[in-house]
Amino acid sequence: MSEEKKQTANRSKAWVSGLVGILIGFALCGVVMFMAMPSMMIVTKECQLGFDETIAALEKRIPEHGWIVSGGKAMDLNASLAKNGVDFRPRVKLIKLCNAEHAKSVLTTDRWVSCLMPCTMAVWEGDDGKVYLSEMNMGLMAKMFGGNIAKVMGGSVAREEKQILSGLLKD
Repeated sequence: MSEEKKQTANRSKAWVSGLVGILIGFALCGVVMFMAMPSMMIVTKECQLGFDETIAALEKRIPEHGWIVSGGKAMDLNASLAKNGVDFRPRVKLIKLCNAEHAKSVLTTDRWVSCLMPCTMAVWEGDDGKVYLSEMNMGLMAKMFGGNIAKVMGGSVAREEKQILSGLLKD
């Protein structure tokens, strides 16, 4: 084989090797993102107050920030399960909160996202006896959707939820 043909063959092998490396890199990136996504999408933090005190504080603070608690109070998930013959402990309550202006803005442009409305916070007792609050990571969710959703959910909603939770959660 001539020297020129050897060089051409080596360049081809280098291109193929580089392309395979890039494809493996993308695949590994995808696997890492898939594995990390659940912990990134839902944020859970320990509460500074007890279970009942956290619920009471949220039900008081939410209206003070221009939001409403859908149904007027937190939904007792344990009671809901018990109505269907399922006894579950420890306690879990859901607080569904809505800001009508933010909802209208998002629904005007992106009604399909209504399946994520209203915003929900879960207050729950861990097996360790501590109280936790879990919620969607609005900032990350907003970036994924883009457009008006990013503007509203990633801006005003995320900022106002942070204010509502200020001082209630441990860092």
